Amino acid sequence: MAKAKSRLVVVRLLSTVGTGFAYIARRPRTAEKKLAFMKFDPIAGRHVLFQEAKLKGSS
Repeated sequence: MAKAKSRLVVVRLLSTVGTGFAYIARRPRTAEKKLAFMKFDPIAGRHVLFQEAKLKGSS
């Protein structure tokens, strides 16, 4: 029996400050724009913009 294709895709939210800290999130496969959130970066010690980046190991 074949698996049903998920409507969500897993993405990595990477800090724009350049610390290398990232969050993992899910977004709808049909989303037109990439995700971007203001979240806390513990390495920088403040809230910064996190933007969607390609998840390592996914094609």
